[in-house]
Amino acid sequence: MTRSESTPDQGNILLTGATGYIGGRLLSLLSQDGWRVRCLARQPEYLLSRVPSGVTVLQGDVLDAESLRSSLTGVDAAFYLVHSMGTTGSFEELDRQAAENFGVAARAAGVQRIIYLGGLGEQPGLSAHLRSRQEVGDRLRAHGVPVIELRASIIIGSGSLSFEMIRALVERLPVMVMPRWVRVMAQPIAVTDVLAYLRAALSLEINDSVTIEIGGPDRVSYGELMREYARQRGLRRWMIPVPLLTPRLSSLWLGLVTPLYARVGRKLVDSLRHPTIVRDNSAQRLFPIKPIGVREAIARALRNEDSSLAQTRWSDAVSAAAAPRQWGGTRFGNRLVDSRSARVAATPARVFAVVERIGGATGWHYANWLWTLRGWLDLPMGGVGMRRGRRDPQHLLVGDHLDCWRVEFIKPGQRLRLAAEMILPGRAWLDFEVQPEADGALLRQTAMFDPVGLWGLAYWYGVWPLHQLVFAGMLRGISKSAEKKA
Repeated sequence: MTRSESTPDQGNILLTGATGYIGGRLLSLLSQDGWRVRCLARQPEYLLSRVPSGVTVLQGDVLDAESLRSSLTGVDAAFYLVHSMGTTGSFEELDRQAAENFGVAARAAGVQRIIYLGGLGEQPGLSAHLRSRQEVGDRLRAHGVPVIELRASIIIGSGSLSFEMIRALVERLPVMVMPRWVRVMAQPIAVTDVLAYLRAALSLEINDSVTIEIGGPDRVSYGELMREYARQRGLRRWMIPVPLLTPRLSSLWLGLVTPLYARVGRKLVDSLRHPTIVRDNSAQRLFPIKPIGVREAIARALRNEDSSLAQTRWSDAVSAAAAPRQWGGTRFGNRLVDSRSARVAATPARVFAVVERIGGATGWHYANWLWTLRGWLDLPMGGVGMRRGRRDPQHLLVGDHLDCWRVEFIKPGQRLRLAAEMILPGRAWLDFEVQPEADGALLRQTAMFDPVGLWGLAYWYGVWPLHQLVFAGMLRGISKSAEKKA
């Protein structure tokens, strides 16, 4: 929806949850559409460097009623995309109070509509999580501002909690016990379709509040989602049905297998006992949107993750991420990343010239015998080894082979990305970035690995000590060579 297609009196938008999974993606789309967007953030400094040009970031909290009054003044439409499931206390009470504050402040500010993303599920017998999500919609509606509540089931997309839980389980467990709740039906929807509905809700003609159920065309179980993910990743998984394992026991088991999602995942698992399927097809009548199916949604999530990773500027991403673990590097989605940098007393052009000559007769600037050994180990497994060398001793082009690597991307003077072609239980890349800094240059070297299954994880963590040795030495070697030539 372009700006010209929107109703003219809906110029100012307040977006809550811009640091979250849905809100972060919606923000860039709203900005592209030409809307004047304000973002509400508890810590504006964290968001400021990530918002598009023209977006206003305001300090505020949905639990702080006073901050909402000033943030909503002059706003025509507001997106409510926050929840408290990640907290250690009673998330139901916090969500209840936050929605109450927001509804009161929106009414006082003259907001014309609130757009809220909730959860599918039929009363009675809802879990605490789904019951709270639907209660939030009730609280927002209670104060007279029209609310468009979109209710969705499982959202499929890289970074989505449900998708990441499925990924973690399938990648790490060759054999999985399947309790009864894994066979409960859901109606997943791709994150791109969720975003399309949220954007379209801005121009939906309404006279009062509406609740709209959205979902993709397929009704599947969590078990079927796991099988489809495994199929697309080329993993063989054995799933053994068992009559036991209640959601409570399953949530404890989930915390052991996927500790990263344990706190929220335990609350989410309790929601899986009941179907979350679309029973009201009004979305088809109200919106010209044709959601994609589960198979394409998963494939698109994997492709988009590759695209996002390829475009990531690691000098920014690593500094914005949490502190790296002492063992294994930093995790970005399913990728494992070892990123390190060095300041070099040479011009960026000189540093990149050294980077571009890497491999072949020049070697890898550190422990060339280890690279040779890795190449010999690769040959019996049907790999390319280190025999191919390079096409040109000084310059590279996209598609060039470089020993056991291939050039996937090059921006002369700034960036080189190599994709591994050796035999690995996953996919690997080596990325070099060169940036000007003071009187020299900043060189960042990033190794990335997309492990496939348990063997992939075992490989990465098993060779981690060698990575510490080889990659650190290679970075020093490139830096010294550039400084010497300078």
